[in-house]
Amino acid sequence: MLAEIIAFIKNPLFQEDPNKETKYRIRFLVICTLFGITISIGLSLIAGLFESMFGLELGKHAMDELFEKYSAIGIFFFAVIVAPLLEELLFRGPIVWFKNSKYFKTIFYLIALFFGYIHITNFEISTTVLLLSPILVAPQISLGLLLGMIRIKFGLLWSMAMHAFYNFILASPLILIKLLDIPLE
Repeated sequence: MLAEIIAFIKNPLFQEDPNKETKYRIRFLVICTLFGITISIGLSLIAGLFESMFGLELGKHAMDELFEKYSAIGIFFFAVIVAPLLEELLFRGPIVWFKNSKYFKTIFYLIALFFGYIHITNFEISTTVLLLSPILVAPQISLGLLLGMIRIKFGLLWSMAMHAFYNFILASPLILIKLLDIPLE
């Protein structure tokens, strides 16, 4: 299945998956999500390595602010429900408009790139953040490619589900820390 995912990312085509079986789609979605999380963690570690090696200061991250201002339920609601619904409508929804365009591949990649770069706002904007932006948003760009594939193969609701599942997995430790009232210092 990973070979199929990589082949699609290399050559995205607007072709729905003929297999409508829910079990198959859930399995594919879970594998894509785990693949995306693995890539994201790896890319985030690289960004952290750059930050440590060069003594860079990236400022406060949006998740820090979310953690400080909102309850565990608020964090869950925003990260697992609101963000996936809005971002998928905004970024993956319009893909269908270009399904017959000769520029489909370019648009597919641009949407993933734009999705990634919109997440630079999670950081305090500085020269350092802007210079490191390709590394800092690489996890979101790779996720954008995977979400785009799911959107094309299975539909918009499936990309929303994958996005929610992805965010749930990544936000769960923070939500648990918040629920248990464990200080982050």
